Amino acid sequence: MTLLSTLETPCLILDRSRLARNAARMTDRFANSGVQLRPHMKSAKSIDVARIALAGNFGGVTVSTLKEAEYFADHGIEDITYAVSVVPEKMPRIAALIKRGVKLGLITDQLAVAQDLSLRAQAEGVTLDVLIELDSGERRAGLLAGGSAVVDLGRALHELPGLRLTGVLTHAGNSYQCRGLADIQQVAEAERLSAVTAATQLRAAGLPCPVVSVGSTPTATHGLSWEGLTEMRCGVYMFGDVFQSEIGSHGLEDIAVSVLATVIGHRPDMNSALIDAGGLALSKDRSTGAPGLAEDIGFGMIMSEDCRRRIGSVRVGHVYQEHGMLTADGPFPFDQLPIGSRVRVLPNHVCMTAAMYDGYRVVDAGAGPVVDLWSRINGW
Repeated sequence: MTLLSTLETPCLILDRSRLARNAARMTDRFANSGVQLRPHMKSAKSIDVARIALAGNFGGVTVSTLKEAEYFADHGIEDITYAVSVVPEKMPRIAALIKRGVKLGLITDQLAVAQDLSLRAQAEGVTLDVLIELDSGERRAGLLAGGSAVVDLGRALHELPGLRLTGVLTHAGNSYQCRGLADIQQVAEAERLSAVTAATQLRAAGLPCPVVSVGSTPTATHGLSWEGLTEMRCGVYMFGDVFQSEIGSHGLEDIAVSVLATVIGHRPDMNSALIDAGGLALSKDRSTGAPGLAEDIGFGMIMSEDCRRRIGSVRVGHVYQEHGMLTADGPFPFDQLPIGSRVRVLPNHVCMTAAMYDGYRVVDAGAGPVVDLWSRINGW
């Protein structure tokens, strides 16, 4: 039996019971809604997590890299949306997935890319399912619904050989800027209207649009209407993080992933202590430092070893490559954090934190023993 106290630190801890609860909550939200939940696996990158997230759903996933797509296909998942603007030079890997029987959805917002994909698809002897990417407010990538470019690209995807127009897709990443429930609901409605408007355009032009896909954890959690949608893609809801808790996507008690670290030094002269988890172990994401949030937790919130109790106002105030400096409001609680003691660090942005690890040490209900080791895929 492996106990938390025997693990080398830093390491990534996943609370299986919290994960299961979070996954079931989102699955239940879309049950009988007419909207299929296609979990985004870019945060978890783990087949063990995917199996929990897919329970009660239709079986398709979303990914952000082709390496993820290949990994999940290797584990039997055959309906995958690659939700990053496709680069034609990746055609050999894309074609290989399709030839092995994977239903692979691609996205683009570029007519020139569609034309290039058509040539490459013909050369590979495959047909590509392509969705039109829309910008519903994030201002990152995508076409604006209502504009003529949507129909122009749709017609190209429908008529060019080797391509099949599958639908439209958008992501309301701007929901992360919201600071209240009403704001999130407004962004969710804008996301929905963007997708539905573009789908209506395509259909009015005599073009097919079977898939109308949206998704972000805040809008999936708080949206009020799914009318006209066919699919929801969201991912961070499975794990949660402090930032998502501060914008109302879930509670602190729902955060399923943390970093186990050891206190390695005291600095009474600086009212601080050191842990063996720095920028590489925690990431340098500072999302809770954004204006309008309840609390800036630095580079991570400090919890007890069993992750059931926050230790005062202690946070990771500074990070170096392999050192984290703990700070606190008021006198530092050195008596609660002796050298050699273990803490759990709740991350600002779980996707970034998990990215440095090759697996999860799995526990149930916060504390040890460690019941399993789940691998994850990294890279591109």
